[in-house]
Amino acid sequence: MHDIVFLDRDSLIANIRKPSFEHRWRDYPATNADEVVERLRGATIAITNKVPLRADAIAQLPDLRMIAVAATGTDNVDLAACRERGIVVANIRNYSLVSVPEHCFALLLAVRRNLRAYVADVEDGRWERSTRFCLLDHPIGDLAGSRLGIVGYGALGRRVAQIARAFGMEVAITSRSPVADTDVVQLPLDELLATSDVVSLHLPLTDQTRHMIGARELASMKKSAILINTARGGLVDEAALAQALTDGTIAGAGFDVLSKEPPVPDNPLLQLRLPNFVLTPHVAWASGGAMQTLADMLVDNLEAWVAGKPANVV
Repeated sequence: MHDIVFLDRDSLIANIRKPSFEHRWRDYPATNADEVVERLRGATIAITNKVPLRADAIAQLPDLRMIAVAATGTDNVDLAACRERGIVVANIRNYSLVSVPEHCFALLLAVRRNLRAYVADVEDGRWERSTRFCLLDHPIGDLAGSRLGIVGYGALGRRVAQIARAFGMEVAITSRSPVADTDVVQLPLDELLATSDVVSLHLPLTDQTRHMIGARELASMKKSAILINTARGGLVDEAALAQALTDGTIAGAGFDVLSKEPPVPDNPLLQLRLPNFVLTPHVAWASGGAMQTLADMLVDNLEAWVAGKPANVV
């Protein structure tokens, strides 16, 4: 019988079916770092969305045989420690192919069309006091005819490209893996940053990608460019971005992620009160449909591993 523990059940608003194999199930709304070992003691399967499972905790859990990550990103799990112990780590892939790209364009449209500024004007009564039928105090840009640069061309990047073409945008990409698509312009990162009207990030956080967008990269972008990040906060140097937005180095940004979540109060992006910056609390993935798909795939991963045919192994 397997002992399954879900460390942060409240992070997934969905129905989770019972696994088909014999098991005991325990879940907790949330788990602090100092509670991990005690709660996982005796567990053979740990489920985590964002609760970190580091080497020191893993070393104290001799019964642990599988970690099921209820997300795509696995930077919260010490993969090297798991390999050394023979612990299987499986994640969820391609469950949010609708939700994340749609949120990406929600952020983009909000910034490009200055929605925050215009909503604030209406709330302040400025439209009522206008001498003409509309307010035209903030620039509005179109997406059609502009270039979207996608950094990371996996399943999400491809879906974003598909939507972009529907808007009439040209798509340029930079990718570590070879791409056979003929309807995209493939560029090195430096050239993509310098020539794109919008840059959207769609790649994991690793030692190689951490702070890949810093002050130098932001300065190389067009002053009219917008940066969108629905991937991982650590991809961007947040202090450099805050300075770039304040100084007008780039025209705007839309972010759904920060380097530390929940964020610390002194995060420089939290201090911004600019109409050209939109920040949402890591919800791009979280449509109802996407969360239910994730829940179903999570149990699929458990059942596949117990059946001796592990799926989505990291």
